[in-house]
Amino acid sequence: MTPANDHAAGVQLQQGALRLALRPDLGGAVAGLWLDGVPVLRSCEPQALHDVRKSGLFALAPYSNRIAQREFDWLGRHYRLAPGGDGPHALHGTAWRDAWQVLDRSAARVVLQHTHPSDAAWPFAFHVEQAFELSADSLRITLEASNIDARQTPMGLGWHPYFVRRARSRVHLELQHRWNADAAKLPTARVAQNALDADVAVLDLDHCFDGWRGPARIRDEKLSLRLTSSLSRVVVYTPRGGDHFCVEPVSHVNNALASSEPVARGVVALAAGDSMQAWMQLDIARA
Repeated sequence: MTPANDHAAGVQLQQGALRLALRPDLGGAVAGLWLDGVPVLRSCEPQALHDVRKSGLFALAPYSNRIAQREFDWLGRHYRLAPGGDGPHALHGTAWRDAWQVLDRSAARVVLQHTHPSDAAWPFAFHVEQAFELSADSLRITLEASNIDARQTPMGLGWHPYFVRRARSRVHLELQHRWNADAAKLPTARVAQNALDADVAVLDLDHCFDGWRGPARIRDEKLSLRLTSSLSRVVVYTPRGGDHFCVEPVSHVNNALASSEPVARGVVALAAGDSMQAWMQLDIARA
């Protein structure tokens, strides 16, 4: 058995001035990402991370954001998910709550894997692999989820990165639509929005956007970041007074699975044995 302190040491990569620290045992999460010691994401040394919610980034699988009241219908059957301790709604999938294992490792690349059995938290068995590739000026992450269940399964993927909020933090995204949300942070109506370009300090968002195209540009007084992804939806979360904000590439609209049209809102119906992939890349430079 691997000692607990070995798990806490995590897995680290360094390429040039860029350093990445992972905690496979804590949801396969990124504990820290630094450029010359400057945090790119919310960061701490891996042994100091005790809660995946305080990490710099974690994967979203087999769904992102919320499933209202933890209930949904799929192929004529009703499912109710077990409470996860995050209020009345299911939140961010299951993969972030469980340990991952190192499948492969080299000087610039780490592959983690995780297998989820059918259980009360999620009724469909799936396997997911996550590859982290570090260069001197970028981090690329790839997710591949496979349906290992005998039934067709709904699937969604994404990532939940936490960016450091600084005095001059600013975001720019090219978009097509914004999903308005109610007090429970569930989407209500889709409205046109061509772009988001603002200082984080003036934003108060927890919304999903459709039609994301081109890079998301995230800048402050220290860093200039360029976020790209194979995914065309993004959740922007800018908590007032927080030390972080989130720009989250996702494959489906919030609460899509509990809606009347889950596939139209981005949920993928995976046949037994089939897989889906997604990637995101963060290009990192000094301001």
